[in-house]
Amino acid sequence: MHLEFVGGAQTVTGSKHILRTANATVLLECGLFQGRRRESIERNRTLGVDVRELDAVVLSHAHIDHSGALPILVKNGYTGPIYATPATRDLCAALLADAAMIQASDARYINKVIERDNADMDFVEPLFDETDVLGVLRQMISVPYRRAQLIAPGITLTFNEAGHILGSAIPILDIDEHGRKRRLAFTGDLGRKHAPILRPPEPPKGVHVLLSESTYGDRTHGSIEQMEGDLATIINRAVARGGKIVIPSFALERAQEVIYALKRLRGGNHIPSIPVFVDSPLTVTVTEIFKLHPECYDREMREMLVRGDSPFDFADLEYISDKEVSKSVTASTDSSIVISASGMCEAGRILHHLKGTIEDEKNSIVIVGFQAPHTLGRRIAERHQRVKIFGVERNLRAEVNVLDGFSAHADQTELLEFAAEVSAESELEKIVLVHGELPAQKVLAAKLDQHGFDVAIPKAKDRIEF
Repeated sequence: MHLEFVGGAQTVTGSKHILRTANATVLLECGLFQGRRRESIERNRTLGVDVRELDAVVLSHAHIDHSGALPILVKNGYTGPIYATPATRDLCAALLADAAMIQASDARYINKVIERDNADMDFVEPLFDETDVLGVLRQMISVPYRRAQLIAPGITLTFNEAGHILGSAIPILDIDEHGRKRRLAFTGDLGRKHAPILRPPEPPKGVHVLLSESTYGDRTHGSIEQMEGDLATIINRAVARGGKIVIPSFALERAQEVIYALKRLRGGNHIPSIPVFVDSPLTVTVTEIFKLHPECYDREMREMLVRGDSPFDFADLEYISDKEVSKSVTASTDSSIVISASGMCEAGRILHHLKGTIEDEKNSIVIVGFQAPHTLGRRIAERHQRVKIFGVERNLRAEVNVLDGFSAHADQTELLEFAAEVSAESELEKIVLVHGELPAQKVLAAKLDQHGFDVAIPKAKDRIEF
């Protein structure tokens, strides 16, 4: 038995891990790589996976860096099953279709600019289209939490809750190879213990090998309450200047958490009554999907719903799908809060909002999620003086604030606690760190080593036997 690491090794995007036994081959995750445009296009087109050898695909959750290359996999000829939780399947229907639409729209826009300005840039071609997305949905099989499912010869899958986003799971693979049995658990993206909306992560038992994410392996987050207080301060400061607050946000989970935080701040009169726009058709769709899956909620959220108090609605909050309304919000100079996708500022309507606000120092940009290297979001978070939007360099004059506490990822303390909880109920032989940048992984590995764990940090194309 061995694991091969194709993507998401010493990086946080493009997650792909291959499990091979004598009887079967299973792909864990099939995410899009995000980063420099030319590098991203090349890596996403080639994938690095031979579809002919795959017996099954297992998906931990619906974020694009974990699911976004599934249409390319199907386009390349994969016809086998794709296993996910029911909520993840519903979210993928929305997220992958949106990704196809955004790719087509952005390609048209960028190619138009290139042609108009005779720019020294390659024309852009979408990686996949709606037909490829439909192929993925036809092949997806929903598996509820804590229900064992045989997915390939000698491999049985069970999903535990991960607490990261709606439907997120910890895949547990029970492997039987000629009577030799091992249990492999994969955190996917691990959520925080006390985050709002969802139930906390559920540590698996009897694990021999733990494949763990490590995104924030070198730092700790502030409390949710602290982050809400910081957000209120940022909003009040920008409103006092007469500025707008732009929040790039993943349409899935992060947007809903920010909306819920704003609802609480408004309810406590901690921020002024200014318009709040959720300008993302996908976020509107995702929020409706949230309402269909109360089985994923924690007790507080379920009690709110029983009272008829929606966590995703309050006065002056407007969800926008119409393109013309979006343009009017972009053009307006009145103080408002704009939440828009994509979370790493690589595509979608957020680019138009940033284009209209980034060069005015009275405005504020609030980063509420992890930004992968070489993305526009990362350059903004690092406060580069000049950044490119739609291929045109612009001065970054707006105030930039980074609120890591809104992250849906476990921090260093929570990752260490999770490993300890798994170990307490297991004969844990090895922890393999993926989905993290190398500096963060080295810090986390050193901490785990101090606690007596055998830790590996594979790079792309490495193989680990177990």
